[in-house]
Amino acid sequence: MKQPIRNIAILAHVDAGKTTLSERILFSAGEIHRPGRVEDGLATMDYMPEEKERGITIESGVAHFEWKNTWFNFIDTPGHVDFGAEVDMALTAVEGAVLVVSAASGVETQTVASFRKLHESRLRTILFVNKLDNPDYSLDETLINIEETLGVRPVLMSVPQFKNGKMCGMLDVLSQSRLVHSESDVEVLDDGWESDASAAEERALLKKYYAEAVEFASNFDDEILSLALDNKPVPPKMLLRGLKSLAASDEYVICYAGSALEGFGVRSLVTALSFFLPEVPTFDENELGQVVRLRHFRGIGEISLFRSHVDLSRRDWPTGFEFSRLKANMLLPVDEIRSGDIYAMRSPFETELGQVIRLDGRGMCGETPYPKAPPEGEGDPIPQTSISENYLPLLQTRVECVRTEDYAHVERSLSVLARMDPSFRVQKDDGGFWYLHTVGEVQLDVLLARLKREFGCEVRAGSPEVRWQERLCRAVGPAENTFQIGPHKMSISISASPLEGDAHDIRLSAEFMENAPREILAGVRSALLESTEVGVLGKGPLVGVRFEVHRFEWTEGALPPMIKKCCADAVAKLVKPADVQLYEPVMELSLECPVNFAGLVTGDIQAREGKVKEIEGDGKTHFLKADVPLRKIFGYATGVRSISKGTALYSMKLLGYRPATV
Repeated sequence: MKQPIRNIAILAHVDAGKTTLSERILFSAGEIHRPGRVEDGLATMDYMPEEKERGITIESGVAHFEWKNTWFNFIDTPGHVDFGAEVDMALTAVEGAVLVVSAASGVETQTVASFRKLHESRLRTILFVNKLDNPDYSLDETLINIEETLGVRPVLMSVPQFKNGKMCGMLDVLSQSRLVHSESDVEVLDDGWESDASAAEERALLKKYYAEAVEFASNFDDEILSLALDNKPVPPKMLLRGLKSLAASDEYVICYAGSALEGFGVRSLVTALSFFLPEVPTFDENELGQVVRLRHFRGIGEISLFRSHVDLSRRDWPTGFEFSRLKANMLLPVDEIRSGDIYAMRSPFETELGQVIRLDGRGMCGETPYPKAPPEGEGDPIPQTSISENYLPLLQTRVECVRTEDYAHVERSLSVLARMDPSFRVQKDDGGFWYLHTVGEVQLDVLLARLKREFGCEVRAGSPEVRWQERLCRAVGPAENTFQIGPHKMSISISASPLEGDAHDIRLSAEFMENAPREILAGVRSALLESTEVGVLGKGPLVGVRFEVHRFEWTEGALPPMIKKCCADAVAKLVKPADVQLYEPVMELSLECPVNFAGLVTGDIQAREGKVKEIEGDGKTHFLKADVPLRKIFGYATGVRSISKGTALYSMKLLGYRPATV
């Protein structure tokens, strides 16, 4: 019998304890000798120097472990909003997830965003309420917060126990048992607990939660409902069956509790992952597998994180392919690959994110784009959106070589980084430099550090600037442009008009469409779209514009770069600075801090031209939401840390664009 496989991701808001929980899971499974502490820079999954320095996860780390004869591929995802694309990519490789909620802070903005991602991706989710080692944090209040904020009913399956204000054990609802720490600091069953007369109150508490689980599961299992109505006991195996159906619903969520830092609640959680998360699906037998992540290691080169769709031994691997286990930043060779399992792959050709690699009848590999339509009769496909479309780069930073002879190397290195991170884009300028378009400042800092450390590139980077939007105020044109090199000549007549929204529309004359070869038509479209990325004022892309090409003439043998130059110069003649208006990005800032800092924090936001639109509080913590121009919130992490003495937590997301007033 094949060993079952579970592919899972772990998600959370920043500082909810996600990576600490990952360490504890690996320790409990025997994969590491002791759990590394994030604050000490010793976390197994956070191996990059940039991760150790900042104490945050940047790249989705991958680990593997066995638990109760189940093989787990475990992906620790970033919590910082700048690396949301990493989370999206990780979710394409898993069937389920653990969502960590901090009892200290409750459901936070990134918690909500992560839960929505999981729901939209139809991934089975188990909650873990963390940081309950502090008796001042309430499990009941956190459960109420989960239900009110996420809109699902948490079904609690483990309960922490305290002695003299310190967590001393966990009660497991399904097995009706108590777990304590052994001398080696792992959770073990408390064998003498059932006969301990002083534990009567704990046993009664377990029966209460077991009865609640039966009540909830009876909504999904008729046999459980029948036994419950007759006041007959429901055996654990039957309850487990009902809870599996409950876990697949949209109304309930299985929930575990404990402390990742102290290592309580981890054993019950990992056991639940094998119970409640689905098995890997069945794949097309003609597919080798899918690329779900790209990585680069200095001295090794590019590695594809790859989910296999077939069972193959080494002798049957396609020519030029190599597979390994990826454990943090280590590659461990394997002799076989299994369907549904995750590996590091070296391939004889360059791969792309989301790419499905096919096997032909001779065992050779071909390529096919992702996604594919589902097999007939298996329901509607999940709507697919390019990951890059979900993350608009809001900052642009000019970068140039320190040494001109390094130009080609820097350009190749930037291209590799852009392929690995779909939320990062590079725009080449004819002046010999590049603009790096990033989601935020942290992402920019990390990219520049990796450019130097991994690729050995010495560059000069300017200060990051807000990436605005430019919009046409009026219809313009037509404008004429002619470009000639030697005997080759091109000319174009073009006009433009504004459109609603951010899309572009390119209309070509009927005569041009009829007479031009496909490569010329594609070249003109591509050149015009590329010209909009630069904009007119250099502040950001020109969006919401319709180009109409009235005439395009060319001589045979004209090279593609001539099309780009001819069209770019035509757009520069067509659209003048007076024809566009700037729109600036506005961020929605969600913040919480102790009430004694509320006045200072709110005053600082208003000084940054922020408009406070929501204020709440529970007597201890102050919550607010505000709309703030992005140009005014550079360096906010340092500022709010100083004002609140490091106690404030915040997140931002793009709200939209508004006409600039500066």
